[in-house]
Amino acid sequence: MNKKLVGLAVVATLSLTVFTASAEDMFRGAWYAVPGVSYVNTDSDLNAKNGPGVFLKLGKELSQSWDVQGGLGYDTARQDTGIAGASGRYKQTSLGLDALYMFSRSNFRPFLLAGLGVARNKLDYSYPGVAGNTSKTSWLGNVGLGAQYLFSDNIGLQADLREQWSRAPLGTTALGAANNTSTVANTLLNLGGLIRFGAPAPVVAEPAPEPAPIAAVEPEPMPEPAPAPEPEPAPAPEPVKCTPQVDTITVSAEKLFAFDKTALKAEGKAALDEAAGKIKANPEIKAVIVTGHTDRIGSDAYNQKLSERRAKMVADYLVAQGVDSGIITSTGKGESEPVVQCKGNKATKKLIACLQPNRRVEIRAEGTKESGCN
Repeated sequence: MNKKLVGLAVVATLSLTVFTASAEDMFRGAWYAVPGVSYVNTDSDLNAKNGPGVFLKLGKELSQSWDVQGGLGYDTARQDTGIAGASGRYKQTSLGLDALYMFSRSNFRPFLLAGLGVARNKLDYSYPGVAGNTSKTSWLGNVGLGAQYLFSDNIGLQADLREQWSRAPLGTTALGAANNTSTVANTLLNLGGLIRFGAPAPVVAEPAPEPAPIAAVEPEPMPEPAPAPEPEPAPAPEPVKCTPQVDTITVSAEKLFAFDKTALKAEGKAALDEAAGKIKANPEIKAVIVTGHTDRIGSDAYNQKLSERRAKMVADYLVAQGVDSGIITSTGKGESEPVVQCKGNKATKKLIACLQPNRRVEIRAEGTKESGCN
């Protein structure tokens, strides 16, 4: 059992090293089902061989980094007590809930998992001259690692390797010992199909229709010119209309934040320091509006919240640099005001690069000094 735990830890460490720098995500907030088969390597205390099983899980994408899966499992193995004439089976029925930490939201999605639940372990062993069975219902805990691979937005595969602990009756001897219980650790290898639903695909803007050709119109003959009217006195010039001075600074989100983060980078702080200096140097400025924008990758609700959090972070930083908090406000527009349109449904590197201008923060400063006025 200790060797199995050490091996699992080594594999998990290698997975973290390989997959931490993952591809850009295509998070959709989808629900999915995972039906599949399993192979159980039983704890030596159970005196059982290895055996097959089945499971059914229901999962939900909670965020860019977290999934949750719940479901039922059933595993079985033939007894191996070493007693001549003995026979029977070990059976485990489990109901559990797992939290999955996802290293990527691309087509290939490695993850770590940990979960809790309940398990019913049953020993249906019979010995020469003794027949009977015993069972134990207890808590269940497991940890492991695995990966998903999506062939499309709706179909994929999931595999995981986990160590699973629960309390079970012992099957060591023919008489008496079956009433004793102990904590046992089984190793399970699970493989299933992934059926994803409720995953809205990104909306691709349709090209505008070409205007219909305008028919040529024959020009009408020019009328005879009318006699020139007597000149009238020139009207007095209209007063010059004055408009408030408005300055807008646009900063790329990549310059300010890491992907899907709201913590400001050093490069972004330098740009905001310059903007704060300009605002403080112009006492005519009476209002500063900070607006966050995202691209269309991800759900509308998630992008709206991300734009609001980023705008609030920029506004708070400007206040910390001495900008009057009474004149500054923040708002988020999500993906509603793109400046470029790009083709494609998958969150590929090409699409993410094309949509880069849409991920931005705008700082709009409005002053009382008016253009066109003395």
